[in-house]
Amino acid sequence: MAILLVDNSNTRTKFALADAEGLTPWQKKILTNEVREDAIKNVLREIEFESSVICSVVPEKEQLLSHFLGQFGPTHSISYRSTLPIAIDYPEPSQIGADRLANAAAVHARFGAPSIVVDFGTAVTFDVVGSPASYLGGVIAPGMASMTESLARRTALLPRIDLAEPETAIGKSTEEAMQIGAVIGYRGLIREILSSIK
Repeated sequence: MAILLVDNSNTRTKFALADAEGLTPWQKKILTNEVREDAIKNVLREIEFESSVICSVVPEKEQLLSHFLGQFGPTHSISYRSTLPIAIDYPEPSQIGADRLANAAAVHARFGAPSIVVDFGTAVTFDVVGSPASYLGGVIAPGMASMTESLARRTALLPRIDLAEPETAIGKSTEEAMQIGAVIGYRGLIREILSSIK
């Protein structure tokens, strides 16, 4: 029995297929702002599946995906109401993003508890699974691309840059200085948050 897995995030929507053996090699992705019925049809034209699971942080697109995929079989959207392998120790469970719950369940399945999972996307999220296995909460920070895009958009003279590993910690051009701030600064953000959580 094949199951379609859909990760509907802010920037991209990823499709994968799983069967009794696990993930199959088939995977596709499209930009989330391009998720429409015709685009979904195009993605799915070469596969067959009996049910689907959607992990979405974009409510409008989740609705469209759920409605469209429902014609192929049962569809489940991950939420705090889902049956998960971990408990939820959080004051307002409805506020937890589906992506964060999926990450927490996955890190627990793979590594056990306690665990911290870090997801690098439009935002970078840190989610903590305590022992005994329960979702405790976490941290949300801007993603690296969001940081650099924001600088370019909100300043008069700073350009958009391509991210690359800096050769030094002292920039000799605006672009180098921005790359250092993004890459090395981002490492510092990750280390400090992880250290504080631990």
